[in-house]
Amino acid sequence: MAEETKTFEDLGEISTVPPAADDQPVHIQKLDPYGRAYATGKRKNAIARVWIKPGKGKITVNNKDFTEYFARPVLQMLLRQPIHAAERADQYDVMATVVGGGLSGQAGAVRHGISKALTHYEPELRPVLKKGGFLTRDARVVERKKYGRAKARRSFQFSKR
Repeated sequence: MAEETKTFEDLGEISTVPPAADDQPVHIQKLDPYGRAYATGKRKNAIARVWIKPGKGKITVNNKDFTEYFARPVLQMLLRQPIHAAERADQYDVMATVVGGGLSGQAGAVRHGISKALTHYEPELRPVLKKGGFLTRDARVVERKKYGRAKARRSFQFSKR
């Protein structure tokens, strides 16, 4: 019942663990048969499918020019942010299809998709885009309405009489 206690030196030949090599995941280029990088971007209820390929910097959303689809300059600027952060302004053509949500959510979804697709095409851009916060999916969504409430949190008006 009483066995002799072993020391760490006695166990040395058994528990030799190799030193941990780079624990960083290796990111590789992911292209489809047509030489394009694909990614899905999401924001609120909007989902964007984005393809990028080498080109002259043309951005199309749902078969329209992005300036026509997103008329507000703020939304156009939102789409260009990851491309400008990566300093690849006139090097890639972007083709996106987006469904669901409103214009603001759709612009955020396309931006997220462009960022992910850029990292699939050029994995060395990942640190720049990660630092800018473009690869993080913004998980904020509209809070659901609860029963016994007028809206998500607003109660019905109280009246004493």
